[in-house]
Amino acid sequence: MRVDQIVLGVVRNAAGDVLIARRALTVHQGGLWEFPGGKCEAGESPVGALRRELREEVGIVVTQQRPLIQIRHHYPDTQLVLQVWQVIAWEGEVVGCEGQPLRWVRLQDLLDYAMPAANRAIVQAVRLPDCYVISPPTCGSPSRWLTGLRQVLSNGVRLIQLRVSDLNQSDYVNLVHAATDLCRTTKTTLMLNTDITQAQQLGAQGLHLNSRQLWTCQERPAGLCWLAASCHSPADIQQAQVIGADFVVLSPVSPTLSHPQAVPLGWQKFATWATAAQIPVYALGGMVLHDLPQAWQAGAQGIAGIRGLWPD
Repeated sequence: MRVDQIVLGVVRNAAGDVLIARRALTVHQGGLWEFPGGKCEAGESPVGALRRELREEVGIVVTQQRPLIQIRHHYPDTQLVLQVWQVIAWEGEVVGCEGQPLRWVRLQDLLDYAMPAANRAIVQAVRLPDCYVISPPTCGSPSRWLTGLRQVLSNGVRLIQLRVSDLNQSDYVNLVHAATDLCRTTKTTLMLNTDITQAQQLGAQGLHLNSRQLWTCQERPAGLCWLAASCHSPADIQQAQVIGADFVVLSPVSPTLSHPQAVPLGWQKFATWATAAQIPVYALGGMVLHDLPQAWQAGAQGIAGIRGLWPD
């Protein structure tokens, strides 16, 4: 089977909108929308191919980029390895150099555009932020917890997991409602770490499954905009993909105070498992903000954390 190496660029404008292009009707999967890019030529580096393709296709000069996600997709006669890059800085004026229609699209509208099947995970990666903040499992005072949430939101975090286990049912429901209201004002995605039924009853925007819940699911629970799962092995990641999870956290990458008995994966094993995944993967376990570049190079969407990201 032929293997084609493809590079794609996620290009954003000053407003944060993402550039997409429509495939010609005469080519394979014609008429669908896609991220600009193309095939690596023989002996060409991925970065070199990215810069050449975006210059030839949409007329811009890429000056800075970083890895976003790598996806393998199988067709009957070929396998595509899609290396997707986040374009950090670029110069020039965007134009369809090959006569292809171009469009700047808001993140929340990307799902409205028909794209090749291989692009589903890419769209999710584009919509997800670099950091996934997990709240401490012990809430103590709900008012203090909400103060911590406000600080996290003021720091620009836009993906948060509400994970508390020391509240009675009434206080937990009240906390969820208060946190939902705060997150809505900043367009932040709030993931609940609870059972499926309760998340659905509360109208949760997102649900985060622990590894035990992950293996009890046969399909994606209904009514959720976002579904995530905790993973500790390639089998866990595969199960998350089977049920249609949007992203996972893979842990522990480094030693942690909360689970001192757990053997850390290390970055090499993390990279092997993350780059084989077909959905975005966050690195969890001992992560702090300065780990972001290392995480990106290892194929991660970004980092997830409690102690390193939630205020004391």
